[in-house]
Amino acid sequence: MSYQLTIEPIGATVDIEEGQTVLDACLRAGVWLPHACGHGLCATCKVQVLEGEFEHGEASPFALMDFERDERKILACCATVECDTVIEAEVDEDPDAQFIGLQDFSGRVVKADMLTPTIRGIWLEVDEPVQFQAGQYIMLKVPGVQGERAFSIGNAPGTNQVELHIRKVPGGAATGWLHDELKVGDTLEFTAPLGRFFTRKSANLPMIFLAGGSGLSSPKAMIEELFNEGCTLPITLVQGARNESELYYYSHFVELAAKHPNFTYIPALSDADISENWTGAKGFVHEALKAHFNNDFRGHKAYMCGPPPMIEACISTLMQGQLFERDIYTERFLTSADAEGLAKKSPLFKHV
Repeated sequence: MSYQLTIEPIGATVDIEEGQTVLDACLRAGVWLPHACGHGLCATCKVQVLEGEFEHGEASPFALMDFERDERKILACCATVECDTVIEAEVDEDPDAQFIGLQDFSGRVVKADMLTPTIRGIWLEVDEPVQFQAGQYIMLKVPGVQGERAFSIGNAPGTNQVELHIRKVPGGAATGWLHDELKVGDTLEFTAPLGRFFTRKSANLPMIFLAGGSGLSSPKAMIEELFNEGCTLPITLVQGARNESELYYYSHFVELAAKHPNFTYIPALSDADISENWTGAKGFVHEALKAHFNNDFRGHKAYMCGPPPMIEACISTLMQGQLFERDIYTERFLTSADAEGLAKKSPLFKHV
């Protein structure tokens, strides 16, 4: 059985199946709702029900409190409806957003290489190109592991392959299997695309990309997409790693910098015992960022992906250098562990 779900104030109406979550129905129809953890824990997807009947599902009592339930609020990621329903959501319109419906895919592993001692690159091939915006992510099903896992897409759109950079998490069942058990020829199922992390091209401003660890995947895809489209705006990438063995795609970005005079590549290593042959920046990403721009970031758009401490330090540095929230973008998908750890967003930001 299916119902009609109307989303106000945009007036969009989508089909929603019995047992299907509000968020899933909207995303599959190409209607974006704010969301982050997808586990009913972070409250980012909270919306108001104006008409209709519903079930809350596994919404955390901390994310959706009793008085909010009495006010007919729901968490879209876990709520289902029981009849035709009307909701009201805060849907930000962005001129650079592409509304691509969520789809399920089956991909065959055609390549799997260790990019660093802790990060494995996996390339999935599908029958036809997966539509997405560079910077978005997929939800991957890992055999034998409950729940899906979010991984950013590391290549630009337009091919029938999806590139993933997967860091092995100590004790992590999903990343452990993907590192130790997955082999070329295996098939994995995933859903795509998700996320609101993409370049704001209409701003026509110079861009700064900041990446740490496997957080390089989204900036790599975004930069490659920009060059595929002939972008001539200044583009700077600051890539952080502990040491040279963890600094992957170094040669790729050096070649891009040689080919494109508008591209500046700044690799930075933070280990104290860096090789004497290293001639690049030494220190953390935010330190290399500050030194290169002389602490003045006005007139730029900044995009960052990496571990939370890196993100926090970079946001603080950018704000000290006169770049503020409206021009700073971070990747915002969360695992259930992230949400439970209250790692939803930087306290320096007022809103998600």
